[in-house]
Amino acid sequence: MPLPRLSNFVDGKKTEPLDDGYAELLDPCTGTASALAPVSGPQDVDAAMRSAATAFAQWRRTTPAERQQALLRIADALESRMEEFAEAELLDTGSTAAAGEAPLMVDQLRFFAGTARLLEGSSAGEYSAGHTSYVRREPVGVCAQLAPWNFPLLMAVLKSAPAIAAGNTVVLKPAETTPRSALLFAELAAEFLPPGVLNVVCGAPATGRLMVEHPVPAMVSLTGSVEAGIDVARSAAADLKRVHLELGGKTPVVVFADADLDAATAKIIEGAFGNAGQDCTAATRVLADREIHDELVERLAAAARAVRPGPPADRAAAYGPLNNAAQLERVRGLVERLPEHAEVVVGGKQAGEAGYFFEPTVVSGVRQDDEIIRTEVFGPVVTVQPFATEEEAVRLANGVEQGLASAVWTSDHTRAMRLTGLLDFGTVWVNTHLGFPSEMPHGGFKHSGYGKDLSMYGFEAYTRIKHVMHHVGA
Repeated sequence: MPLPRLSNFVDGKKTEPLDDGYAELLDPCTGTASALAPVSGPQDVDAAMRSAATAFAQWRRTTPAERQQALLRIADALESRMEEFAEAELLDTGSTAAAGEAPLMVDQLRFFAGTARLLEGSSAGEYSAGHTSYVRREPVGVCAQLAPWNFPLLMAVLKSAPAIAAGNTVVLKPAETTPRSALLFAELAAEFLPPGVLNVVCGAPATGRLMVEHPVPAMVSLTGSVEAGIDVARSAAADLKRVHLELGGKTPVVVFADADLDAATAKIIEGAFGNAGQDCTAATRVLADREIHDELVERLAAAARAVRPGPPADRAAAYGPLNNAAQLERVRGLVERLPEHAEVVVGGKQAGEAGYFFEPTVVSGVRQDDEIIRTEVFGPVVTVQPFATEEEAVRLANGVEQGLASAVWTSDHTRAMRLTGLLDFGTVWVNTHLGFPSEMPHGGFKHSGYGKDLSMYGFEAYTRIKHVMHHVGA
């Protein structure tokens, strides 16, 4: 029986690829092919960009109220059809995360619908004698957006909603292994948006490079690896395109001796193994006060032994597979290359013979210069390091190239306040983990990129500022 074929979504309709044909999508639970997805080439990318450019000429002129209404209707439709979207994502990821993230996605759409009517600027005034000045905040133009495979639908919403709310048009490329939910989202959005406002093209990294290098986009947004971010920034610089990058993380979770260890353990396990650890803010680098280091390792190991990965049909499974064979090999390789001084306390191996499952893993005895401490694992692996003083904890936490998110566990309010200023990360959680309210910015420092998602900061990133001056006489 032939595999089903997916289509790109360009100019308000499904379109067949014009260039390179199709590639197999593999079910990560079994490793077998489940469908064929387009591999978009230059003609496909150009068609999508031209559609977005044509649509921008009119969409930029819509009122904030009109853009708000469109996004609110999309939010309502997504909310009513979430089971369909969760099923589409399940086929690509083997994960039920989309169903759990549904309220967050709908809330983000409704939040950005509201931001469309909250454009801010300096008050008009006579800042030069005989002249009145004011500020216009305008859409940037066509936005090329590159999404990752860990939360496909959530990323499609997170990227497209603020851009569209600000009056831009979008060409979105989902990850090559997870296109289904983004294509379905574009099809749903087309019921409420003019053709060309949201286009989706499928393909490999080469397709994304074509999008970045195309002359039409004024802005490029990527959520992905540090290596991909450097590549995008370099390509975009050749045409001076605006760039927003949300890249990898290496989240430190600093646990002091006075912390609530029951709560800390539960949140670390949830934050480390949820979605198989495929989260750039995953709680996978634990720094433990020496007084409670051994106890915390034992607690984490016991909790890890109590969970297991499995396919969606396994209701008792805590998480699903890694997304693809290359990611499985990456995680396995990082564990297998551990130095002799490190100890795999629990886990450390592929789970089962079929698919890309990996055991929940806890590693102790690691040192700051070890590969597994400095490299994002993006899998269900927790490392634990001891620290003796608050100063050492901060030094170890900050001693990596990434700066996306961090967490502190302590009952000392003064210490918590002190560390939130010292930790060099875009987010600091105190006695919690993985909170992403739509009103608050998300984005990192250093090699974790620049720019913010969510919040008014994320919305304003998709606008440009223009000064207008009128001569009004003496």
